[in-house]
Formats: sequence, C-alpha cells, structure tokens
Amino acid sequence: MRTAVAFVAFNGHHCFMAVHPKGMDFRHYGHQPNKDSHIMRIIASLLILAAAAPAFAQSAPVDIAAARAALTGTWSGKLEYLDYGANKWFGIPVNTQIEDQGDGATMIRKSDFDDGPKVGNVRITTIELLDPAAGTVTTGTFRKGRSVETFTYAVRFDGTPADTSHWAMVEEALGTDDDRPAKLRLTTTRDGDSIETVKQIDFQDDDKAEWITRNRTRLSRIGD
Repeated sequence: MRTAVAFVAFNGHHCFMAVHPKGMDFRHYGHQPNKDSHIMRIIASLLILAAAAPAFAQSAPVDIAAARAALTGTWSGKLEYLDYGANKWFGIPVNTQIEDQGDGATMIRKSDFDDGPKVGNVRITTIELLDPAAGTVTTGTFRKGRSVETFTYAVRFDGTPADTSHWAMVEEALGTDDDRPAKLRLTTTRDGDSIETVKQIDFQDDDKAEWITRNRTRLSRIGD
C-alpha cells in the first residue's frame, strides 16, 4: 500500500503524519467512528495554530547599541536656537552623515552647518564610543579652530522602545555652559525617518533645579 506523508511546520519544527489511500493512520488515536473526518479536523487545527504562531512570538528587546546602529545613514534638517525674547525658534541648515563602525560600540558623525555668508560652512566631526556595561557614551567633538571637547554621558531609554526606529533616548553629563558648571541633557526622539534632539542645561552654581532649553536639531533621513 502506498503511503504519503503530511507535515505541518511550527517555527522550524515539523509534525509528521502517515496518510494512506483509505484514510489516515489511526494507530495513535484509537477507535474513531468517522476516522477520515476526525483526522482532517486535527490537520485543520494544526494549520490554524501554525498560521497563528507568529502572533505569539515575542520580538527581541531593543537595546541601546541596536537603536544607535540603526541611525546609520544621511540626514538633513536644521539646528535651531530658541529666541527667549520672542519665544520663537530660528535655525541654520545642517547635513549629517552617521557611520556605524561595525563593532557594536563606535560611531562617527560628520555634520556640515551653513553658518551664514561671513562664516560659511562649518564641519563638526564627533566620534562616539558606547560602553553597554557602564551605560555610557563617551564623545569627542572636533571642529576647526576650536579645542577638542569630550564628554561622557549616562545613556538610557525614556520608556520602552517600540523597535530600532521608534524610541526616545536620554543622555546626561556634567559640563559647562556659558562658562558656568552645568548638567547637560540631550533628549533624542526617533520616529521612523525623523529625529529630534533637544539640548537642555541645568546650572549647578545656583539653588534652582531648572532645565533650560538651549537648542534642538531636527533631521530627516535622506539616504543610507
């Protein structure tokens, strides 16, 4: 008697059933009044479960390294400053190229700012090193005619990221602003092909706990 084999896949594993010309192999199911109908219902149930299996699969959690690596590409937008008197934003164009160095830790950002007819183009290059164990990002920023600036930021997600292109991330460090000691905070929000980074400072030489918004960068992805 010829025998065929039917199988159903579950995430890479297969469930096999022997199929005979006169019906299924009932040796593992005992006596059934309507053998063919019973086995066909079992196959139908298995197929439904196989189709529904992806709905129960949980995606791997997004970590800081993966979210940062997904920033690789070319971005364009504006660096904007807040006019406190008029309570309005004004800005200058910026283009940024982000390069992932492939080691899960190092990234290079190259940004070109159009600083007007007197200054012209300004190139700022930043090298970033993530330490996942410490939860920090150390940055070195290079700009012609300026001293090299280095910071070590404590980095964390603000809330739970949906995926590598939908998240909010906060970086905080101690530094200076306007020649005063200050705590620095960068809050970056990514929504698909759009990114906004807001820089805030809290001066440490007064008794106030107050975050002051300094600037923001708003970018859109324009290429890989």
